[in-house]
Amino acid sequence: MRRILLALLLLAPAAFAQPASNPAQAERDLDRAFEALREATDDRGAQMAEAAIRQIWGRQATAAVGLLLNRGVRNLRANQPQDALEDFDAAITLAPTLADAWHWRAQAYAAAGDRVAAAADLRECLRLDPRHFPALISLSRLQEEAGDDRGALLSHETVLAMHPRLAGGNQRLRDLLRKAEGEAM
Repeated sequence: MRRILLALLLLAPAAFAQPASNPAQAERDLDRAFEALREATDDRGAQMAEAAIRQIWGRQATAAVGLLLNRGVRNLRANQPQDALEDFDAAITLAPTLADAWHWRAQAYAAAGDRVAAAADLRECLRLDPRHFPALISLSRLQEEAGDDRGALLSHETVLAMHPRLAGGNQRLRDLLRKAEGEAM
């Protein structure tokens, strides 16, 4: 059944597409949302700005790609990374410039234990959208797991420059600083 649905999606993506949006307007909206995220004076404001960013990212996907991403996320949360990989592969086939699809596939690769493929997908995600802070968070965690404490620290500092009120962000920064400084001693 999954393969039939995938074949239908690949053969007729236009039938499932959302109305075309204005990419220039979306970029302006993202710029404003990221500015609000950086300048938020409280956690509530930061949460609202983050939600706006995620909503704008979500609107970049067609309905078919959105369906595949949602199903992939469900599979990932159900601890079925191989099924999630199929969904994310199909989403990337339909929308190869959608940074969020690359980020989600990286999550599935990491869950399947393939850290090299996860890192490659995170690099592609960040090439497509250097402000994709969830990908930077994931990259920081992969770097830490690989023993690259300085790289993990640098990635996390980049996240905090974009999202200073990230939940748990300052504690993680302190932990990474201790690890990186301990490594230098």
